[in-house]
Amino acid sequence: MRLSHEEFNDGGVPIGYLITFRTYGTWLHGDPQGSVDRFHNIYGTPKLPASPGRQRYERQLMKMPPVKLDSRRRAAVQRSLHETCRQRKWKLWASNVRTNHVHAVVTAQCRALTVLQVLKAHATRTMRESGSWPGDRTPWAYRGSGKKLWTEKDLVEAIVYVECEQGKPLPQWTIASPSQALGVLRRAPRRRSGY
Repeated sequence: MRLSHEEFNDGGVPIGYLITFRTYGTWLHGDPQGSVDRFHNIYGTPKLPASPGRQRYERQLMKMPPVKLDSRRRAAVQRSLHETCRQRKWKLWASNVRTNHVHAVVTAQCRALTVLQVLKAHATRTMRESGSWPGDRTPWAYRGSGKKLWTEKDLVEAIVYVECEQGKPLPQWTIASPSQALGVLRRAPRRRSGY
């Protein structure tokens, strides 16, 4: 029996990657949602079970507070994803920047780990340039995920997952800087008290 091109990619090169990376400290081992570590990371196998003790231990090891992506940071990361893919001539099929993680579906002629590292580094740089990340440390958790997409079906499913299965859309930051925000607030009509 011969499989069609839609069922099997015989080129040995994935047609894309589902890249996922989390912000620092927002999903620790022992979390009730489950987690993976170097011993529990094979696709389809159970995640680590909830463990309040391990989660407490992981929290004590943290070097800074957990990082959340507010609307300014999300806008900077989103801009970075588009700019990086354009500059590297990678195809960005879909992306979704959430408050504690980032998803991107990318086609690139390099390894998933390279795509992951470049996207994280450029996102950090763009946040620093925009003034939304002042820290010297990275805002990202160690490593991330680069799932290989072998078929068109895999690619479409990853795009749907990223664009449609991440919860409600988050508000976007549309003002370029805090000083611009202050200017907008100063010009806004003021409501009288007593309403």
